[in-house]
Amino acid sequence: MRHGIYRGLAMTVAGSDSGGGAGIQADLKTFASLKVFGTSAITAVTVQNSVGVTGIHPVPPEIIKAQILAVGRDFPLDAVKTGMLGNRGAIKAVAEGLSELGIKKLVVDPVMVAQSGDSLLEADAVDAVKSIIVPMAMIVTPNLPEAEKLTGMTVRTVEEMKAAAEEIAKLGCGAVLVKGGHLGGEPDVITDVLYADGKMTLFEDKRIDTTANHGTGCTLSSAIAAELAAGCGLEEAVTRARLYLRAGLHYGVTAGHGAGCLGHAVTMPWTEIING
Repeated sequence: MRHGIYRGLAMTVAGSDSGGGAGIQADLKTFASLKVFGTSAITAVTVQNSVGVTGIHPVPPEIIKAQILAVGRDFPLDAVKTGMLGNRGAIKAVAEGLSELGIKKLVVDPVMVAQSGDSLLEADAVDAVKSIIVPMAMIVTPNLPEAEKLTGMTVRTVEEMKAAAEEIAKLGCGAVLVKGGHLGGEPDVITDVLYADGKMTLFEDKRIDTTANHGTGCTLSSAIAAELAAGCGLEEAVTRARLYLRAGLHYGVTAGHGAGCLGHAVTMPWTEIING
C-alpha cells in the first residue's frame, strides 16, 4: 500500500548498532533507500563500532512489546522484520506483540553472532527462537552458522544448505533462505538457497571482493521486508533484496578501523520517483 512517496510501511524489531552498519540503523537506511516508510522497536542498545561489540544493554521485554503495539495499533504495517532479539524474554515479548497485531508478512533474521564473533543471543534462547519466533515467519534468513544452530546439522556445502533449509521449514515457517556467504574456501560464486512451497531455488552470483560487508544479513532481511511491504511476492522480494545488497556492497564505506559498512544510499531502478 502506498503512503505518499513511500511504496509501503514496515517495522524493524532489532538491536541498535551505534556504528550504524547493522541492526536498527541498517534496517531503517534500507527501508528509506527502497522507498518504504520505516518504523522500529528496539530490543537492545549495543556498544558497537566497526571493530566489535563491547557492551549490550537489553531493553525490558514489556517495553519491547509496548513499542511494537504502540506503532502497530497506529500505523498499518505492511511487513515486519526481526533481527537481534537477545534473550528468551525478548523473543516472547516480540511474538506476543506481533501476534496481537496479526502480522502475516514477517521476515525473521535469526541473529545469533555478530560478524566480529561477539555473541548477540543468550545460549538458552536458541530453543525459543526455534519454537516461538521461527514458526511465525513468512521467511527465515539464516547464514550458515545460524542454520547449523537451528538444525544441529553441519552445513558446509550447497547440498547441506538445501537439507538445512528443508529441516528449518519443518519448524513451521513459510520459507527459508539459507545464505552461502560463509561457505568455506571463499568460492568465486556465492550461492543462496531458497526453499518455499516445496520448491528449491538457487541464487548464484559472483563474489564481490570487499571488506565493507558489516551488516549484510540485517540489510538483506530488511530489504526483503521492504519489498514484501511494497507488494512483491516472496521470490521477487528475495530477488530484489539480493540486487540491493549487491549494489550496497559495490559502494561500501570503509571509514572505521574494522569491517566496512554497506553503501545503503544506493538507488534501485524500481524505486525511482518521477517528480511532477
